[in-house]
Amino acid sequence: MITSIPYAELQIGQSAEYRKTVSEQDIVLFAVLSGDANPVHLDAEYARGTIFGERIAHGMFTGSLVSAALAMTLPGPGSIYLGQSLKFRRPVKINDTITVRLEVTEKRDSKNIVVLDCKVTNQNQETVATGTAEVIAPNERISLETPVLPNVTVG
Repeated sequence: MITSIPYAELQIGQSAEYRKTVSEQDIVLFAVLSGDANPVHLDAEYARGTIFGERIAHGMFTGSLVSAALAMTLPGPGSIYLGQSLKFRRPVKINDTITVRLEVTEKRDSKNIVVLDCKVTNQNQETVATGTAEVIAPNERISLETPVLPNVTVG
């Protein structure tokens, strides 16, 4: 079950976390969806010769995890994503467990806009991205069964 937090109930300092372990399939599917076939993401031999020494996830894949955190946890379903500033600090690698931590830093009553601080870390507590997000929070509590996503494979 996923449940939103209505604008009126959001408090400055309120926080939530969202976690995901990044798989090779995540990176390949993101490349397919985005059209970004940079070899640093897809070609292990090529990536070994880069400053990273191995394949890494797309930066915007990390950004998409921030989007997921906003939609699934804080404020949750019914939120409307307005904008994001994001700085990438470290690469995200296959099998990294990424935690997105969101914290409400500002509320703008005129349009139910919420500003959230976003900090993204890996399993070693290393910061991989930081930024802020702006969303319009829902007026009402919304509770929905968590949708079951289809199993997609790349062959």
